[in-house]
Amino acid sequence: MANHASAEKRNRQRIKRTARNRAAKSALRTELKKARATITATPADATKIVREAIGALDGAAHKGTIPRKRASRLQGRLARALHKASKAA
Repeated sequence: MANHASAEKRNRQRIKRTARNRAAKSALRTELKKARATITATPADATKIVREAIGALDGAAHKGTIPRKRASRLQGRLARALHKASKAA
């Protein structure tokens, strides 16, 4: 329990920030699932969806929701999967 005004304010900020990050991460996970599903189902149409997912990863990394290197790693994995699927098709 916060005993000082500054500690109470930090607690309010923490709650808001946590809610915002949780919503952003959830939306990001949905984008990634959609991209992965599209890559496996229809590789020819997946380029646009993968581009959107990469943009979402860049935005999340820029805002600090996820670490920059994690975003880069996930982008690389998506691109590699897309390339592999398009070569197979």
